[in-house]
Amino acid sequence: MSNHTRIMMSLALLTALAGCASQADQDAAEIQDAAKIHEDALVIDTHVDISPRFAAEVNPCQETERQVDVPKMEQGGVDAVFFIVYVGQGPRTAEGYAQAEKTALDRFAAIHRMAEELCPDRIGIAYTADDVQRIHDAGKKVAVIGMENGYIIGKDLSLLKRYYDLGGRYLTLSHMGHNDISDSANPREGEPVAEHGGLSPFGEEVVHEMNRLGIMVDVSHISNEAALGAVRVSRAPVIASHSATRALVDIPRNLGDEQLKAIAANGGVLQVVGLAEYVKASPAEKRAAIDSLRQAMGITSRGAWRNMTDEQRAEYRSGMEEIEQRWPRGTVSDLVDHIDHAVQVMGIDHVGIASDFDGGGGVTGWNSAAETPSVTAELVKRGYSADDIRKLWGGNLLRVWRENERVAREMQAG
Repeated sequence: MSNHTRIMMSLALLTALAGCASQADQDAAEIQDAAKIHEDALVIDTHVDISPRFAAEVNPCQETERQVDVPKMEQGGVDAVFFIVYVGQGPRTAEGYAQAEKTALDRFAAIHRMAEELCPDRIGIAYTADDVQRIHDAGKKVAVIGMENGYIIGKDLSLLKRYYDLGGRYLTLSHMGHNDISDSANPREGEPVAEHGGLSPFGEEVVHEMNRLGIMVDVSHISNEAALGAVRVSRAPVIASHSATRALVDIPRNLGDEQLKAIAANGGVLQVVGLAEYVKASPAEKRAAIDSLRQAMGITSRGAWRNMTDEQRAEYRSGMEEIEQRWPRGTVSDLVDHIDHAVQVMGIDHVGIASDFDGGGGVTGWNSAAETPSVTAELVKRGYSADDIRKLWGGNLLRVWRENERVAREMQAG
C-alpha cells in the first residue's frame, strides 16, 4: 500500500468518525488535496516520549499500545520523530546526578537499539539535518534524539559532548522543578517561584557550550525569564519543542506573546504542542476529576506516565475517556487555533508542530501518529498553502537545525 493510499484512508476514516456535518460534507477534492500535501511534506514531530520498556519488552517496530510506533508512523505519513531522552528532576547531589546520567544513557541505548537492531531496514538515526532528508529519501523513517531536562548533565559541561556524540540534538533546559541551569515554569512543591531569576550563570555556560556543539536550546518548560535569557545568550536560534500559546490558554507551561516575539526575532521556532490541556482550558470540575483519577492510579508526576505498563496506560485512557465525555477535551481545531495565533504573532517561518505523544499528548482527532493527516486536513481547511504546511511540518525546524550547525562550525573554527 502506498503512502498516498494510507493517508487517504486515514483522512477518510477520521472524517467518518468525526461525525459532524461540516466534516461529513467535506468536499472530496479537499481531502485529495490534503492527502497530496501531507504526502509531499517532510513531516517531523519534535517531541515523542519513550518509557523504560521502550525497545525492550515493548518493540516499537511492531504495533503496540503506544501512540507512536513505526507502523503508526507509516500509517500516518510521519517521516521523522524526535524520541526523547527524559529524566525527571531529582536531588541536586552527586548521587542524584549520577543516577540521572545513568537513566539518560539507558534511554539513548533504547533508541539506538530500535534503529540499529530491531528494524534498521525501516528506521534510521539522523545526526544532522541533512541526514533527515537522506534517510527519508532512502525510504525509511527517521529517528532523531531530543533530551528533556538539563538535570541530566548535573554540573558537568563535558556530558553535553557525550550526549551529542550519542545523537542528542536538543536539550530542554529544565523540566518540572528548578535545576542548576534555569528556573522552571512549574516549580515543585516547596520551591520558590524563582531561584535564579531566569538562567543561572552556569546556565549561560551551558547555552554557550550547546551552541558550540550544535545542540539546539529548547525553552519549553522553563520560566518566562529563563526563556528570554536563553534567547539573549544563545548565538544560534532556539526552539520551543512542545509548547502552546498563553494568549489562548493561560497556564505557565504555555508561552506568552513576549516570548513568541523574542523567539521569532532570534530566528527560532515554536513547535505548537497537541496536548489537550494546553490547547483548551479545562473547567475546575474536570481538573478535579483528572487529579482524582491520577491519584487513584498513583500518577503523582508527569514522568510517571513514562513508567506505566501498557495495561495501566489503557486503564488510564479509559478513565480519561469517561471524563472527556462529560467535559470534551481539546481538538485538532483547538490545536490549529494556537498555530494560527503563533503564525499571527511570529510569522509563518517560526512555527512548527509537536505531539508530546506517550508523554500525555493528544487531542481529539490526533491521538496517535496514525491520525497525523487530520492536522494537515485542518490546516488546508484554514487556507494554509502547501508551502506553508511544509514549513509547519518540518521545514522551519530543519532551517533552525541547520543554522545551529552553521553556528557550531563557526565557533569551533575559532
